[in-house]
Amino acid sequence: MTYEPILHVVLYQPEIPDNAGSVGRTCVAAGAKLWMVRPLGFRVTDRHLRRAALDYWHQLKWQVVADWNELVQHLSPDRMWFFSKWGRLCYTEASYSPGDVLVFGSESQGLPQWIRETYASRFLRIPIREQARCLNLAVSVAIGVFEALRQLGPLAPTVRVLEKPTAELSERDNLPELSQSVEV
Repeated sequence: MTYEPILHVVLYQPEIPDNAGSVGRTCVAAGAKLWMVRPLGFRVTDRHLRRAALDYWHQLKWQVVADWNELVQHLSPDRMWFFSKWGRLCYTEASYSPGDVLVFGSESQGLPQWIRETYASRFLRIPIREQARCLNLAVSVAIGVFEALRQLGPLAPTVRVLEKPTAELSERDNLPELSQSVEV
């Protein structure tokens, strides 16, 4: 399946194939491209990666790059938003644009110090209670991606939304049109 991605999601040195697979599924749902920066903690043929992505992997637009330098040859750092506990700005306060790049660190290490220092003004945080050290990587990606899509509104890919909760729909109610494609 070919699509022009509305967003790019970068996993910097991801370690857990199940997380990468779930992120891949989120990217398909959102119309985003997944980038993974080596080294990876798994093989891209890993059964856990494919199992977590279910039958979506063949629909995913994705690319693995050797290192950060190769990534920035493809994606502009000026378009990057970095998600980290070190961010001073809440992820809802950023102004997202089509083509933006959402960057997430590895599960155990997060983003390295040199990235935090180089791009400090582009760091965002997802607020959580102090009792929790962090959120799961796939959950964090979904939060960031769908906030960006919410802000992009009509520019975002089709998302099915019912005007009324399903329980309130009676047999005589007509369901609203569930899909309407938007070309970006």
